[in-house]
Formats: sequence, C-alpha cells, structure tokens
Amino acid sequence: MERVSRTAEIAGLKEEARRLGFSSAEERNEALLLIAAGLERDWQAIKAANDADTGQAEREGLAPALVKRLVYSEAKQREAKSGIADVIALGDPIGRLLHKRQLDEGLILRQITVPIGVIGMIFEARPDALVQIVTLCLKSGNAIILKGGSEAQRTNEALVASMRKSLAESALGSRWLVLLESRGDVAEMLTMDDCIDLLIPRGSKAFVSYIMSHTTIPVLGHADGICHLYIDAEADLSMALAIAYDAKTQYPAACNAVETILVHRHVAAPFIPALRQRFGLDVVIHGDESTAALIDCIPYRDGDYDTEYLAMEVNIRVVDSIDEAIAHIARHGSNHTDAIVTNDEAAKRTFLSQVDSADVFANCSTRFADGYRFGLGAEVGISTGRIHARGPVGMEGLLSTKYLLEGSGQIVADYTGDGEKTFTHIELPLEEGSHA
Repeated sequence: MERVSRTAEIAGLKEEARRLGFSSAEERNEALLLIAAGLERDWQAIKAANDADTGQAEREGLAPALVKRLVYSEAKQREAKSGIADVIALGDPIGRLLHKRQLDEGLILRQITVPIGVIGMIFEARPDALVQIVTLCLKSGNAIILKGGSEAQRTNEALVASMRKSLAESALGSRWLVLLESRGDVAEMLTMDDCIDLLIPRGSKAFVSYIMSHTTIPVLGHADGICHLYIDAEADLSMALAIAYDAKTQYPAACNAVETILVHRHVAAPFIPALRQRFGLDVVIHGDESTAALIDCIPYRDGDYDTEYLAMEVNIRVVDSIDEAIAHIARHGSNHTDAIVTNDEAAKRTFLSQVDSADVFANCSTRFADGYRFGLGAEVGISTGRIHARGPVGMEGLLSTKYLLEGSGQIVADYTGDGEKTFTHIELPLEEGSHA
C-alpha cells in the first residue's frame, strides 16, 4: 500500500508543478518564510538526526571528506536560513519578460521565463543541499523529487518533516515535495523521463558520472572539481600566499577547493618554500622535480594532476610561462573553477579570456565559486556543461522560456509566395523588471 501511495504521489508531481507555475510570488515567499521558521522551531530534532547519521558514518569508517559533507551544523543551519532570506528577496522569476518584438503591425511576440517543471535531485551526504534545492525550486515554481544517500537518511527525513509541517499552513501545501528513501529508488528515478524534466546529482565524481551515463533525462552537474591556481611572474606573493592557503584549506572537501597550484619559475624560489611554511604539516604536497628541489614533498606520479583530492592534499608544478599554465589547465582541468594571481593586466586578461572554465577568477580564491557568494540566493549545484546553465546554478538555472504571440487575425499565407505582407521584426523596449 505504501509503495502504491508513493507511486501516486510521484505521478501527481506534474500537476503540482503546473499549480506552482501559476502561483503568486506572495504565496511562494510566504511558504519560504514558513520553512525558515520551521527549521528554527525543529532545530533540536534536526540536530539529533544529524548526530545519529554522522555518528554512524564515523563508526562505519566512511571517508573523512564524506563525513564532513554530512555534518549539518548550526553554522550550516544559519547559512540555510540566510540563503532562504536571500531567495525571498529576489524578484519573482516566473513570467519575466526577456524579449519583445513586433513581427508586423498588430503581431507582437514576447519571450517569458517559466519553470522547468519537475526537478529530480539525487545527492549523497549533503543535507544542506536539500534545503537549497527545495527553497530554490519553490521560489521558481518547480516541483521536486529528492533522493538522498542512506548515510544522511535521518537528517533528510527530519528536514523534510519540518518543511511539511510548516507548509501545512501554506496555500501551496507540500505535495510538490517528495522524498524517496529506499536504495532502489535511484534506479527508478533514472527511468522517470515521463515525470522528471531535469536531474541534478550532487556527490562524488563516481556518483555523478554514474547518474550522467545511466539516464536519458537531461542532467545538470559536473563530474570533477579539479581546480587550479596559477601564481604569475608578476604576482603579489603576499596576496598569493593568502589566496593559495584559503583555496586549499578553507574547506578542502568542496568541489571548488584548489587541487593544483601552478607557479611561474620566476617566483618559484621565494614562493614555494613560503607556501610550504604557510601550509605547515597539515597539507600533503605532491611536487614536480622543480618543486622537489625547493621543498620536501611527495614526488609527482602519473595521475596526480587528474586527481580530485577533496582533502588537505595538493599538487604544485613549476611552469615557464602563462601559456604553459593555460595549456596545463586545458589538459588536466575539469572546466570548473580556475584562478590567476597577478599584477600584470595583460596576463590577467589573457587568463580570463583563454581559460575555458565555468568560473575563471583573478586575484581571489577559487572558493568564491558558489551560488550564495555570487548572490544567487542559494545554489542547486555547479554545472560545467555549456547548455542551459553553467557555473554555480541558482534560481535562473531552474527556469526555461516560452514564446507568446498575440495577433489580430494574421495568417502565414499573407507572408509567403506572392503574399502582400512582409515582416517588420522591430525590437520593442522592455520596461525594467517587466513581467508578462
């Protein structure tokens, strides 16, 4: 009976998505406020569930990086609530007018934003990701079906239970939100192309790669987070030390943490020993021959440059030019986030224009590649693809478009062959913040 009920619940998501799509911004914002208040109200229950999950993960010997992602701390709770506040502050994304064109007199074409429909999110040990995706889906008018990893099951259930309790007071209800729990649900989700419009996986490289290769549903995500930091010949070395330290150690388990530091030979002798000292014994360094001549490190082995450590571990390679650095990134990078430190304006422009990644930075940490830090309100994931959305994906990445054409009796026959009419194709102005 429970399975039948769950199947019916999933089948109803298309209708729930349609209903959300024409709800008002006020209704969606009210529901978001209720969710935020509920997370505060239910904090102790959420914390107890997360303590149980993390305790079990540690007893079972899960990788430290996975355990760290699993933790839903008070800091994560504050970030989640702040993210919800930011999402509420964003304007209504639905029905926003993107283009307006006169095809002919009395024949006006408009392009507007619309929700994608039903979003399927499959994620491993990231309960904070659950809060982000749910709130962004709600604001953008999308229904959501969630499948979290078993290692976070108690936390996910507590979070969704809190949301459902809060949404009972909302005009929108909670039937647009479905949480799946059994291990076999992942395989089933991958076949739901008649129900799910977009899949968003978040987890390890192997996990995301598996999802991408086992479904015909469009997938938004990235398989690798092999990020680079290039220290140019004209870098401010004090700035470079601070940026390198932050990019590697601030949160090494994140996909935007740096995995390889490229150093121009001109500054290698003063910079690399200083970086070794700044890292102390906390960071394991894999170095090429030039690096090994300057500091004690693990000699480079084939495959190191293609490794996403997600830990206090990093590669250092000395290069002879910015061109060599860019070539290295093109060969070994994952098109995620790469940065340069330099005071040379020409080098900065070259790097920004020639590095083909979703995020390319100058004189700042790779850790800024984040939807919350970009001011997107929150983030559903980071995409390294080139279609639909790229980089940190916030609310805009959960929207599609449709065209609206309003005429006054026009027919195509009048514009073809010996037809008397021709198109004018005049672009019409948009009022700021205009909606259809």
